[in-house]
Amino acid sequence: MGVLEQPAAAAPAPYRRIAAELRARIASGEIRTGEKVPSVRQIAQEWGITASTAGKVLSVLRAEGLVRAVPGVGTVVAAAPGGAPGARTGPPPGRVNGTRPLTRDRIVRTAVALADARGGAALSMRALAAELRVPTMALYRHVPGKDDLVALMADAVFAEAGLSGSAPAGWRGRLEAVARHQWSLYRRHPWLARTVLPAAAAGLMEWAVSPALRQGLEPGAVPRIAATVASYVRGVAVSLTDGPATPDLDPFFTFGLARLLDGVHTYIEQRPAEP
Repeated sequence: MGVLEQPAAAAPAPYRRIAAELRARIASGEIRTGEKVPSVRQIAQEWGITASTAGKVLSVLRAEGLVRAVPGVGTVVAAAPGGAPGARTGPPPGRVNGTRPLTRDRIVRTAVALADARGGAALSMRALAAELRVPTMALYRHVPGKDDLVALMADAVFAEAGLSGSAPAGWRGRLEAVARHQWSLYRRHPWLARTVLPAAAAGLMEWAVSPALRQGLEPGAVPRIAATVASYVRGVAVSLTDGPATPDLDPFFTFGLARLLDGVHTYIEQRPAEP
C-alpha cells in the first residue's frame, strides 16, 4: 500500500499572517516601545484587506499584550514584563541603518520617480520602502498613508514646474498657456491625472481667467470657467497610459482646447463691458 498523503495544512487567516508580520517588526525593534503601529485604515490600505479584517489584526496584538491603545494618539507598542518589545536601540528615527536621513521630501521625490518609471498602479508603501531600502514602517513616521503620499506627490510636481516665458495679457492667452502647462505635466507624469488637482494648480487657472473680469464677467464665473478647462485637460489626460504605449493625444488635445476656448470666448463676449 502506498503511503497515505497527509492533507496540506490550511493557510493562516490573513489577519493572523499580518499580525505575525507586525509582531516580527516589534520584536526586531523596527517599531519601538511607545511608537505607533499602523492604524486600521493603514493596515487595510497596505495589505488590501477590509477594515474589519484589519481590526482583527490589532485585536490579536492587543490580546498578546504587544500593543495598547492610547487616547488621542492611537495604538502603540506596549512594554512587556521581562523585556520591552521594540525597545532595542538603533539608528535615530530620521536615519535608517546609518544611511542617508529619511525625510518627507526624499520619500516624495522617490515616490514620484517610482510612479513615473513603473506606473501609478505599481506604487505602494511596500514598493516605495524597497526602493528606499528602508522598512515599510519607517515611511509612516513621515507620511500617514498612501492617499496622503499621492497628494504630496501632486503638490510637488505642480510646484516644481512653473509657466515658461512671460504671461500673456489677455484671458485667452493665459488660459491656453496654463492648460498647456498642465497638459505637459500630465504627459510627463501620467499617474497625475488620477489624483486630486492641488489648490495651487486650481488657483493658477483662476488667475488665467481673471482678466475677463474687466469685460464684465461676474466673479462667480471665474472658478467655474477655471474648473471647466481644468476638467477638460484632466479628462483627456486620463486616457494616457503608463508606459511607451501612450497614444499621441496632442492633436486631439489641441483641437478640443481650441474649441473649448472658443465657447468661453463667446460666453465672455456676450457680457456687457464695464463703462
